Amino acid sequence: MDEKRYPIPAGLHRVEQDIQKSRFITTAAHAPTVEEAKAFIARVREEFADATHNCWAFVVGPPGSTAQVGMSDDGEPHGTAGRPMLTALLHGGVGDVAMVVTRYFGGTLLGKGGLVRAYTAGVQQALESLPTTERVRKTRLAVEVEYTHVDGLRRLLPSYEVQVLAEEYSATVGYRLELPVTQVEALRTALNDLTLGQVLVEPLDSDD
Repeated sequence: MDEKRYPIPAGLHRVEQDIQKSRFITTAAHAPTVEEAKAFIARVREEFADATHNCWAFVVGPPGSTAQVGMSDDGEPHGTAGRPMLTALLHGGVGDVAMVVTRYFGGTLLGKGGLVRAYTAGVQQALESLPTTERVRKTRLAVEVEYTHVDGLRRLLPSYEVQVLAEEYSATVGYRLELPVTQVEALRTALNDLTLGQVLVEPLDSDD
């Protein structure tokens, strides 16, 4: 899995199922940081404050990454909700994701195995229908070229997914560019080829 590009939730997503009279509502959201994951969980807990349980799990980072994860059984028997939810998330192929499975108890006990299956199924059902987009780690470059190379440079940029943030005309032409980290070296090579090495390329900053 490319850690610089990977699927993330495109927005808030919700699914629901009834299992032996208990109502399970799974809410999923994009969670690029632990703080945002916890804020989302708090919002769902507030929305369903009258629920029997609001169990949750999150994975911040690329799909399958365990560096920044969290989970909670929220009163269900230990290991029957948060852990299976997290396991399903880690195998779900989506990064930067948080999910809350809200349960309204219907009067029938599911047993530990039944709970594990129910909470796992909630996450899997949400993942199956989850709209995703791509997280692309980007960086910014300062590029300076002679006027004779401006047209050639502009023709190159779309091939490397470059967005022009600013341009400045003086003795030379300066650009502030934003592009995927994975495209930087290829663009640098293309600009060197275009200008026969007469180009200045300097990194500015990058997102995390």
